[in-house]
Amino acid sequence: MTPVLDLAGIFVFALSGALEGVRKRLDVVGMVVLAFFTAVGGGVMRDLFIGVPPAAFRDLGYLLVPIAATVIAFFWHPQVERAMPGVLVFDAAGLGLFCAVGTTKALQFGLAPLHAVLLGVCTAVGGGVIRDVLSGGMPTLLYDRQLYALPALLGATAMAVLYTAGVRGFVATLSSAVLAFTFRILAMRYGWRAPLARGIRGSV
Repeated sequence: MTPVLDLAGIFVFALSGALEGVRKRLDVVGMVVLAFFTAVGGGVMRDLFIGVPPAAFRDLGYLLVPIAATVIAFFWHPQVERAMPGVLVFDAAGLGLFCAVGTTKALQFGLAPLHAVLLGVCTAVGGGVIRDVLSGGMPTLLYDRQLYALPALLGATAMAVLYTAGVRGFVATLSSAVLAFTFRILAMRYGWRAPLARGIRGSV
């Protein structure tokens, strides 16, 4: 992932964290904390599992971008909320990029493909889980049935297959990211939901 795309994905995820801070009536410090961990939490967990220093603590951009997202949400959160349908498109793009890059990094450090896929998914969705826990709620990943982890799983699996087959670099990353992005966009467009156990009635 190029630095520009990396920081763009971090910005979108940070914006969602800062907006959650607004909804929870947190002060600006709380908003920055939510924005930061939403943006980089998944990558930090991946790096810790791999056993390398988290990239989020070695590059100033990983801190400045969440702060910038917090400033925008703090002063202009009504306008950002109205623009959320467009923001969600970028969020889906960030999901695709992060699952592909997270899987690649895990494979480069010698993890087996299955474990690399799991860390790729963790990279993509881990920040949102941390956001929900820090803001005092159950992670939406566990109960709202929206297809979020599944697109990440699909993209991470595609990345692992391509990498194992010798297809690497920009082409593999872009292909896997686009696959996850497309699945996520279609799920939002058509309201696809994860299935429930029989006899359990879920919300539409």
